[in-house]
Amino acid sequence: MSGKEKLVNRLLTIPKDFTWEELTKVLNLFTFGEVKGGKTGGSRRRFVDEKKNIITLHKPHPANIVKTYAIRQVIDELKKYGYIKDE
Repeated sequence: MSGKEKLVNRLLTIPKDFTWEELTKVLNLFTFGEVKGGKTGGSRRRFVDEKKNIITLHKPHPANIVKTYAIRQVIDELKKYGYIKDE
C-alpha cells in the first residue's frame, strides 16, 4: 500500500488527530487546489478541482487538528464527486 493510499485510508477512519496539512495533501491527491481568498477570507478555505468542483472548509485555529464534522464533510464531497467509492 502506497503512502497516498495510507493517507486516504486514514482519512476514512475519521481520526481525532487528523491535521490540516494531512487534509490538504489528501485534497491535492484528488486534484483539488486551494484558491486563495481576498483580504477578508479569514479562516475559510476553498478547494477547487480540475472539473471546477468546490469544497469549502474552515481552517482550524489555533490548533491544527481538523474537526470531525469537517472530515465527514470532505469524505461526503469526495464520494459525491466520484473520487471515493461508497462502501
